Amino acid sequence: MTSNKSIFRITYPIFLTLIAQNVINVTNTAFLGRVGEVELGASAIAGVFYIAIYMVGFGFSQGAQILIGRRNGEENYSQIGPIFNNGLLFNFLLGAIIFALSVVGAPHLMKLLVSSDHIYKASVEYLDWRIYGFFFAFLNVMFRGLYVGITQTKILTTSAIIMALVNVVFDYLLIFGNFGFPKMGIAGAGISSVISEAVTLVYLVVYTLLYTDIKKYGIFQLKKVDWKAIGQMLDLSIFIMFQYFISISTWFMFFIFIERMGERQLAVTNIGRSLYILLMIPGMALSTTVNTVVSNLIGADRKEEVVPFINRIVGISLILVVPLMALTYAFPELFARIYTDNPSLIEACVPVMHVVSIAMIFCAVSNIIFNGVSGTGNTRTAFFIEFITLFFYLSYVYYTAIVNPSSVATVWYSEFVYWIIIGSLGYLYLLKGNWRKREI
Repeated sequence: MTSNKSIFRITYPIFLTLIAQNVINVTNTAFLGRVGEVELGASAIAGVFYIAIYMVGFGFSQGAQILIGRRNGEENYSQIGPIFNNGLLFNFLLGAIIFALSVVGAPHLMKLLVSSDHIYKASVEYLDWRIYGFFFAFLNVMFRGLYVGITQTKILTTSAIIMALVNVVFDYLLIFGNFGFPKMGIAGAGISSVISEAVTLVYLVVYTLLYTDIKKYGIFQLKKVDWKAIGQMLDLSIFIMFQYFISISTWFMFFIFIERMGERQLAVTNIGRSLYILLMIPGMALSTTVNTVVSNLIGADRKEEVVPFINRIVGISLILVVPLMALTYAFPELFARIYTDNPSLIEACVPVMHVVSIAMIFCAVSNIIFNGVSGTGNTRTAFFIEFITLFFYLSYVYYTAIVNPSSVATVWYSEFVYWIIIGSLGYLYLLKGNWRKREI
């Protein structure tokens, strides 16, 4: 399981999945960058708002993934289905509740936080459609948790490619009104994302029915609600859910603070965000592998291999991200042109792209370490590490954006604050913490 071949077998489908998923991020940003700076900036605020809520459902699926990984490591396959089935039901109901709350509350929240009337109207126009994605996205992440947990991740590649292609096609049709479709601008971006998530869910269900041993795992065999299984998942995931929600909500506040600096600054930040997420893919793929392999190792009673395994993955991540860092740092204008053809906007993006290029090294290393902490099952500790880190992160952002307004690039230095603190605290816990004694 910890051989380079096994690591590659688990990681490369996740890597391809993340690339395909981020085609959505890049195309939405690139298309809207050619609609206007207001739409580009509004999609950043509205998009991060959606992701913050989406992460609640994703966090629950992470708890299920840890449990599935542990049962898979124990070769207790018959217990995997009940975990997945009850998790699927819970996440659907959670998505429905959050959708209803968003319909009522999202416009009021945007009105309260956004200072530009143009940005506010465009954000609400996007969210009016985008929030329908909760119904599909909350189920999709449960399938992701299942297949990562049992280390059969190839399906995730195909599903992500389908999602990306559907999104690109409908972005092209609905944002610009091509081939007789209505020209909907930023609303078209929201609709296309929902359609892509719905199509992906259909594919995942059909694939599971046709190609996965549903009898072996007990998948889709929910005879009654198993509150004990749901309780176990919540016990593991509640802190992950809070952790992810608070983490992305803090990033949402990052964009709100930037918005108060101006519409141009917000547009620059959205381009920086899109590139940053793209560059994070190798580290994110490896960190997901670390999460499930650590859980499987502990389930197989091989706890002594956990820290050496994480150290090895950190080394692999550096080999992958350092060349990317050099490339993006040397040619920032080249990457900025993916998102806009406005010369002055491209020039304004360069300092942020330099910061993003270097920050991704710290991101790759610390993300792997932190996912190792979550993989041990001690999600409470992971939550407190995140909470402490976010306090310092948000304090820095607030000071540099609001109290003592600086350049956008200076505000982006907050990424170094975040990743250095969270990585250091996470590694200290792995070396000194009591995770070896925890049973789930």
